[in-house]
Amino acid sequence: MNLHRFRYVVVEGPIGAGKTTLARRLSESLQASPLFELPQENPFLEKFYRDPSRYALQTQMFFLFQRMGQLRDMAQTDMFNTRVVSDFLMEKDPIFARVTLGDEEFKLYQQLYDHLRPQAPAPDLVIYLQAQPETLVDRVRKRGIAMEAGISEQYLYRLSESYSRFFYHYDAAPLLTVNTEHLNPVDRDEDFQLLLKHIENMRGKREYFNLGE
Repeated sequence: MNLHRFRYVVVEGPIGAGKTTLARRLSESLQASPLFELPQENPFLEKFYRDPSRYALQTQMFFLFQRMGQLRDMAQTDMFNTRVVSDFLMEKDPIFARVTLGDEEFKLYQQLYDHLRPQAPAPDLVIYLQAQPETLVDRVRKRGIAMEAGISEQYLYRLSESYSRFFYHYDAAPLLTVNTEHLNPVDRDEDFQLLLKHIENMRGKREYFNLGE
């Protein structure tokens, strides 16, 4: 497949959507460099899942600086000769911050974010993995990651809604919304090939992909 025009691809979605696994498959298929989040390096994350009100600000600030550093490093590479597939947008950071932080904390966070936000190149394509909140809850529980045991269903519901609102208005890059309720490009090879074909045939700036479409 001729996907060479996509030099910088981002896969996004809430917790449980399957973005990291799909980004890994895409990076291998496109022979691209992977740029993945490193949640296991955040020393506050597990504490946040157990006690969100106490550890939200520390957790969010660590992720902010971590993501900024990763994108700053990427911006310094030769993007004309390097293909990159990532599992996060920088803009995801405020999505989480709005869900996790109180009003005064968010004002402080937003000032810092606006001041420090790195000048990273816009993606050639953003793939937004969409699923119902109930599906996300079920997937998180089934994958059985110990650190995620403390994630509440309410948190996943609010996060899913925040992602939907964000991508409803997103126009910074071409966007492909993929409904993963019945389409499973993460685990099913035939669905992954269907996704690749759809990406190759994309002509509009906003498209929606569901099984059978």
